[in-house]
Amino acid sequence: MTLTLLDLGLILLVLLLAGALLLRRKGEDRTAEDTRRLLEAAKGEAREVLEAARKEAKEILEAARAEAKALRQEAEERAKSFRQELESELKRRSEALEAEAKKRLQEAEERLRAEREELKAERERLKALQEELKAERERLKGEREELRREAERLSKRGEALDARAMKLDALEESLSQREEALRAREAQLQEREGEIERRLYQVAGLSPEEAQRLILERLDRELEEEKAQRVRAALERVRLEARKEAQKILAQAMQRQASETAAQLAVSVVPIPSDAMKGRIIGREGRNIRTFEALTGVDLIIDDTPEAVLLSSFNPIRREIARMALEELLKDGRIHPSRIEEVVEKAKQEMKTFIYERGEEAALEAGVVGLKPGLIQLLGRLHFRSSYGQNVLKHSVQVAHLAGIMAAELGLDAALARRAGLLHDIGKSVDREVEGSHVEIGIALARRFGEPLEVIDGIAHHHDPENAETVYAVLVATADALSAARPGARRESLEEYLQRLEALERIALSFPGVETAFAVQAGREVRVIVKPDKITDAKATLLAREIAGRIEREMNYPGQVQVTVVRETRAVEYAK
Repeated sequence: MTLTLLDLGLILLVLLLAGALLLRRKGEDRTAEDTRRLLEAAKGEAREVLEAARKEAKEILEAARAEAKALRQEAEERAKSFRQELESELKRRSEALEAEAKKRLQEAEERLRAEREELKAERERLKALQEELKAERERLKGEREELRREAERLSKRGEALDARAMKLDALEESLSQREEALRAREAQLQEREGEIERRLYQVAGLSPEEAQRLILERLDRELEEEKAQRVRAALERVRLEARKEAQKILAQAMQRQASETAAQLAVSVVPIPSDAMKGRIIGREGRNIRTFEALTGVDLIIDDTPEAVLLSSFNPIRREIARMALEELLKDGRIHPSRIEEVVEKAKQEMKTFIYERGEEAALEAGVVGLKPGLIQLLGRLHFRSSYGQNVLKHSVQVAHLAGIMAAELGLDAALARRAGLLHDIGKSVDREVEGSHVEIGIALARRFGEPLEVIDGIAHHHDPENAETVYAVLVATADALSAARPGARRESLEEYLQRLEALERIALSFPGVETAFAVQAGREVRVIVKPDKITDAKATLLAREIAGRIEREMNYPGQVQVTVVRETRAVEYAK
């Protein structure tokens, strides 16, 4: 049987007690020195035995854990019996060795307690392992049950598939038989159909091609009528739904800002008191007119126009300075080169003040505050700038109002939207003096004057809102389109206007069934008169849609063009 540390300790203690008793019995024959040597030898031997026991205990510790429970009970019984024997023996033998025995006993108890703790921990670990094994066993049991059920399902499914295959084979055979019967029946029907067609052709007196053509023409008419009715119903539904959403912002914004537009011409007319003043304006050998044109950069035209002279220049600011200077010269009548130079310089200073006042008025009207003086000066220059006949400053103010209204409707910052709308065309104030597009120039100016990112984005993308970074640029682009496309906002030349009207009428007349077409309301509406015997009421809706689609594809025009198709039937009779 394997020895434990407790057994070894007990053996050692017995040996020590036996040695002590032996020494006592032979104390008469040995001296104290011999006794000490023997004791030392016994202690050394005991230590060696103890070390050997410890090594052996470490080696057999793993094996001893399996028998821990039984060994612990046995050790307790042995310890108890040994303790009783030892106590009785110690009481009988020597009171001196009692203290040493108690001390060794305490050490043995400590070791026993440590072993108990180790055994307890090992028991807990084994218990946890048992729980894990139990859980794993349950999982495997469940998986086995699932596999069993799956096997049963697969078995049943295989049986069902076998039965289904048999049914399919039988059905396929039945279908083959039916197919043969149907082929025979089809051949009979085709033969009978051919016979019926031949009889119909004989009765109707028509060839197969003519009969087929008549049927297709009738089918085309029916389909065209149905298509026109469907398109008409769809248009009505879309029109009703779209107006409910679009009118809230677009119509409201447009009706609030119906400000007037001013067309700036390239020529300014200056009235003069009399035609005799023309000679004084020209001066001796033309020196006055040459000085005036050199200082103002404006062409002074003196022709046969009674009591008026013309100022011509591509730059409206220069033209306005020249007009102010010429009117001042005409007031006092003193016209000579030095006086012209003085008056022109004075007019330039007054123009700077006038431009700044126009910029302040525009900012005030648009409800934009905090603009820097340089930016207000540039804004005032837009008063003399036009685009397609539309005054850019008034256009900018209108865009500011429209953008602010839409921003307020959408719950955004209306002041910021007005600011972006007012400055979206600021680059046009110097685009004739600085290289680059008005968008690039406007971005550079806004950055130089420290404008917010939303304003810069509105300037940069008011022509391409798809690439905008903020929603304010989209609002500015929308307001810009509303202001520019509003009927009457921008004018076109007479030649372009007439060409547009002719193109509208030409497109309408190109469709079959149209009797005549008229472009009315300055080209914003086309009235198409159709032939009632060729165009039905349902086809009229389809015709109007087709004409509108072709106008959108082939023409450029401001605003929108309304296409009105008129179909009427007249009955005329004369009373004689």
